[in-house]
Amino acid sequence: MLRIALCDDEEEARNALCIQLEKVIVEGTEEVVYEFSSGTGAVSWLGRHPGEVDLLFLDIEMKGQNGMDTAKKIREFDPNIYIVFVTGYTEYVFDGYGVDALDYIIKPVKISRLMEVLHRVRAKLEQEEDISFSFKNADGTWRFRQQDILYFYSDRRKCSLVTEKGEYDFYAKLDDIEEKIGGQFVRVHQRFLVNPVRVDYMGKDCVEVGGKTLPCSRKYKEEALRKIARSMTGGENG
Repeated sequence: MLRIALCDDEEEARNALCIQLEKVIVEGTEEVVYEFSSGTGAVSWLGRHPGEVDLLFLDIEMKGQNGMDTAKKIREFDPNIYIVFVTGYTEYVFDGYGVDALDYIIKPVKISRLMEVLHRVRAKLEQEEDISFSFKNADGTWRFRQQDILYFYSDRRKCSLVTEKGEYDFYAKLDDIEEKIGGQFVRVHQRFLVNPVRVDYMGKDCVEVGGKTLPCSRKYKEEALRKIARSMTGGENG
């Protein structure tokens, strides 16, 4: 699922870009999920919803906080979202390198340029598929890079994904999550599945991950110790 957002202070410009996008996105797997009328609004919302947008089309010439400043603030908390600048002036193009922009599009937006951008994003997302984890909950669809996940834990039918920035709940079985991520994580307890590269310490009956102490049960300890030790020494999991 490719989730797209637009940020432009002019409603007419947002509508025009949305119409063009609808001509080239793949129905059912790609959609425009959010529109922002200001840079401050985009920063505020994206900061509270990490991983919920993959691609942001960001106008540069906005009143108040302009697009370049908006991108800089977004990069303070999200290094992964793809940012494509939309501008009427070519002189801004090289400024985009400072915020790791994927591309830029000159207004009026042409279908051919949109197709080029979407092709690049699709290719990158396909490459990242094996190193990311996605799920849905009441707030939307989320995607996290595995390296940013500290651990998962379960509570009855609900699971929580934990990162340094917060916890995100969804309905799933921990066994299914373990199978889905292909053995890259380590089961240390019936209720806990941890990222071995994020383990700071492993004790007799516990592990420390991201400042949290989690239980390690006898059933899983031997296998967990082996995988975590391999990770700590730079070896491969398995």
